[in-house]
Amino acid sequence: MNMKNRTLYCFLGLFALGVSCTSVSSEEDMYALALKKNPALRHVLELYEGDSLKQQAALFLISNLACHEGVASGDMGAVYKAYELFGTGKFTYQQALDSAAKVCGFSGARNITMKKDIYIDPAYLVTNIEWAFKVWREQPWGKNVPFGQFCEYVLPYRVGNEELVPWREKLYYQFMPIIEKHKNDSDIVKPTYAAHLVLDSLLRAPFYFTGEMGTNIRIGPQIADWRGGSCLDLCDMMVYICRALGIPCGIEELPMRGNNNAPHYWNFIEDQDGKTWYFSMFYWWHRLMEAEKYADVYGKVFRHRFSLNRQMKDSMQTDAYFVHPEFRFPCFEDVTRLYATDKSHTLTIGKEHFTREMGKGSLVYLCMSNRYDWKPVGWCRYDGQAAVFNDCHGGTVYCLASYDAGSKKLVTLSHPFSVDVDSAKMEFYEPEKETEDVVLFSKFGMIGEFFLGRMVGGVFEASNHPDFRRPDTLFAIKERPSRLRNVVCLPDKGKPYRYVRYYGPPTRHCNVSELAFYASAADTAALRGRIVSPPGVAEGRIVNQFGNVFDGDPYTSMDYREPSGGWVGMDFGRPVHIDKLVYMPRNRNNFIRTGDRYELFYATAAGWESLGEQVAESDSLVYKVPRGALLYLRDHTRGSDDRIFEMMDGRQKLW
Repeated sequence: MNMKNRTLYCFLGLFALGVSCTSVSSEEDMYALALKKNPALRHVLELYEGDSLKQQAALFLISNLACHEGVASGDMGAVYKAYELFGTGKFTYQQALDSAAKVCGFSGARNITMKKDIYIDPAYLVTNIEWAFKVWREQPWGKNVPFGQFCEYVLPYRVGNEELVPWREKLYYQFMPIIEKHKNDSDIVKPTYAAHLVLDSLLRAPFYFTGEMGTNIRIGPQIADWRGGSCLDLCDMMVYICRALGIPCGIEELPMRGNNNAPHYWNFIEDQDGKTWYFSMFYWWHRLMEAEKYADVYGKVFRHRFSLNRQMKDSMQTDAYFVHPEFRFPCFEDVTRLYATDKSHTLTIGKEHFTREMGKGSLVYLCMSNRYDWKPVGWCRYDGQAAVFNDCHGGTVYCLASYDAGSKKLVTLSHPFSVDVDSAKMEFYEPEKETEDVVLFSKFGMIGEFFLGRMVGGVFEASNHPDFRRPDTLFAIKERPSRLRNVVCLPDKGKPYRYVRYYGPPTRHCNVSELAFYASAADTAALRGRIVSPPGVAEGRIVNQFGNVFDGDPYTSMDYREPSGGWVGMDFGRPVHIDKLVYMPRNRNNFIRTGDRYELFYATAAGWESLGEQVAESDSLVYKVPRGALLYLRDHTRGSDDRIFEMMDGRQKLW
């Protein structure tokens, strides 16, 4: 086949995949660029002249090579070793990092260079195509996987920017026995059923999650053996395994969570009817679920794909240099509506809310908060009267911005605004001249602080019997603690007690950081005694650790091994009056910490303005702030978990 015919064949194949005619030119450019930079790719096309589908598949990959790159050289040894150690379940994330550094003599990745996939080894591409077609054609559900879906979610040779290594054959033989056990099941013709079988099998063995594991370089197929890491790592693992078995699997992304400074990821699969189902190792409590039942959507949901979203790119009608990098070469599509359904709203922000003049046709970005930075999650063209963004979920805070290519920075165009989940009502945070005094207890939302909920229903009991027979209840915790140091002045019961304890709520693990008991409400020195705990229960290396509750350190804690029956207390040696108790919840160090240096900011139309620095003298800070402002508290001493918030009814509402 001559080059002219091959090019025509390319276009025909692309039309078969549903590519619109408006994207032909960019498709042609990328195809021609790949052959120019890597002439050996012509041999791949020539190899498949007798197999039209394989040639179309090769053309699909070649026409999108320029959008991808991965590790070409360097030393990833310490990173790989950390993942390997963490995957044993014997080490925390930090311990795995430290141990890997000792073994390798350095930490993290070093001397890494990246290479564009346009220079890919044609032999690697051929091997990948052959194995992808093998599993697609031999599996009983293959007939329910359309060719376009196969190209996007089975065929690709990589998942991210990982180092390219052979992986399909190894993972095929490693995990195919899961499927073979069920080859006679009537539902085996459904790709969703096959995905369910794989997920169910994987969840029967231990895996290890950490929100701390982080690298800009994807780990690669080895993650299937190490079975530990972030939500993205675990999603990658599912993609590698499923695609090795011919199951079309991909990744959905929240580019930024509406209540956290981080993206989030999970897996998806489409059934034979085109319906989306979501799953991942991260969601261990269920298997496949309908997309519309996803309950944690904030802002936007993007679907990762191998091919460039040419429709999105072309519709921007702007030279790539002037487009924000997040949208410059989008290998994703917006699937928010699949998840948010009737809560997928159209947001119209009129020109009266713009704080800068914008020309008609200018690109305007819809942004979400990442600490005091803003990250674009959507875009539109300003029509001179309003910016209109389709398919947006509420329950979060947005801000409008433009992109300055010269400085490579976003320029805010509006005050931040919140969007109601149900009504899509927008509330703009425009600081008033009038100020108010506020008391701050934390710097980060409590989305991951499930330890706080574990205290609800816990009780403080006192007795003069070591087995706490017929105890008196001193105090019951009825709501989640909102601060670190919680002080309770007790009514006088008229009698002293030798024994006192904190008993965790039923069906929840007993978690507490610090306890202290005082003879008088005015006392600053706690009563001393001997620590008591459930009989026959020993201290563990990670769990229980009763001594942590009285060590004076609010950042060590106990975590009772069993979900119920946990308690810890004190034997004073003699009956004493107890007039005051203090308790501190187990926490992740996001409450105000005594001795740390903090700085409070409020959002203006031009950016963030400082309200000054303070060194915390207790578990709270007092500031004078403009009414109606969006706020952000930064801990300059330690940590990175800081989050925007507003004051509502005198309390922090952290987004």
